[in-house]
Amino acid sequence: MSTRPEVSLAQRKRQLVSDELTEAALQLLALKGFDVVTIDEIVTTAGVSKRTFFRYFASKEDVVVQFLTDMGTGIHAELAARPSKERPSVALKHAVWVPIAACADHSDRALRVVQLILRTPALHARFLERQAQWRDDLTAELARRLGLDPATGLYPQLAAGMALTAFNTVLQRWSDSDSAEDPAELTDRAFAVIAPALDAVETASPSRTRASR
Repeated sequence: MSTRPEVSLAQRKRQLVSDELTEAALQLLALKGFDVVTIDEIVTTAGVSKRTFFRYFASKEDVVVQFLTDMGTGIHAELAARPSKERPSVALKHAVWVPIAACADHSDRALRVVQLILRTPALHARFLERQAQWRDDLTAELARRLGLDPATGLYPQLAAGMALTAFNTVLQRWSDSDSAEDPAELTDRAFAVIAPALDAVETASPSRTRASR
């Protein structure tokens, strides 16, 4: 018997409208440029009213922020779902692969959106801002999985930071190559570089480490 809360028809409808608005806005912004596109153009493309747009988003920048929030949620959820005995490098690679795979599956459309974010200073700043929260979430999840204290252990925060650096590097290379480079291969190569550090899990407490010196 499922314990998951049922999603009502109204909730499904709201999510569908939100998804359609997000898709229309992102593609229009990517095609014409963030500073050029107006909310009027977005709602016309999406086939909704301006009032409907503002029911879901406060601004066109908010559309991108929500897209980034969803990416971070996907990474965290995948890490939390990975087998508890899995090596950190493997679990983290699978986690960051979730949004990269989504981009690869919709290559042409996703590439334009990624390039929009990386090449628009205001949006790139929001991307990095969102990642601060991603890093905190991954740090807490890694600490939970490994039985470490995120307040005193260095490993969880460093490992989360390395995984997100790999993620950023893959997106940047994929974007710069106009999708000529394979994101799956880039991800494998990136994690091959950082895997030794990710799998060198810190198990000693700070007090034991100091005592052993």
